[in-house]
Amino acid sequence: MNDQQLLRYGRHILLNEIGIEGQQHLLESRALIIGLGGLG
Repeated sequence: MNDQQLLRYGRHILLNEIGIEGQQHLLESRALIIGLGGLG
């Protein structure tokens, strides 16, 4: 994690539930969002 990311995510890293390992895992994660346009 670079300095800019440490500044951006510093508050997440301070949380016991997340920490630096958890934040690193979040940075490496991916998400796919697919819309179903006609249902809204």
